[in-house]
Amino acid sequence: MKDTKQQFESIIAQCRDLFAKKLHDYGAAWRILRPSSVTDQIFIKANRIRSIEIKGVSMVNEDIKSEFIAIVNYGIVGLIQLELGYSENSDIDNNEALALYDKFATEALELMLAKNHDYDEAWRSMRITSYTDLILTKIHRTKQIETLQGQTLVSEGIDANYMDMINYAVFALIKLNFED
Repeated sequence: MKDTKQQFESIIAQCRDLFAKKLHDYGAAWRILRPSSVTDQIFIKANRIRSIEIKGVSMVNEDIKSEFIAIVNYGIVGLIQLELGYSENSDIDNNEALALYDKFATEALELMLAKNHDYDEAWRSMRITSYTDLILTKIHRTKQIETLQGQTLVSEGIDANYMDMINYAVFALIKLNFED
């Protein structure tokens, strides 16, 4: 499990680096996004990955790695938005945004380590296409919870679904970056 933790942290560092660069360029413009819009952004990314997996070719010069990175980053944005609520403007500075990013990335790591212990690294035997399908499933679940305005009977909330999307995307990136 030591390698998994290091690989997870390496992937999160790559995702965070891109997040920080975009913060520099755009500020926290994403603060205006309602959580449902964040969910739709993740859907767009996951749907593109699935389309490329099925068609076997991409017409836009961006590989699926960049889309999985976007899922990680939008998942963390979603968690931030759930905690703070959306805003009418970019109401946090870059340092605060990065501190919140780190908080939720750490929570995702802790969740992954706990689940990884119980599931005994079963994710390593899965196909990347399965991560894509599971992310899309989580998106559809999240949309249903949003439609229900969070009033579920037995299901986890939107935050748990974002966490799972983040972790599935990290698993895909680990496989794409560290395995043959």
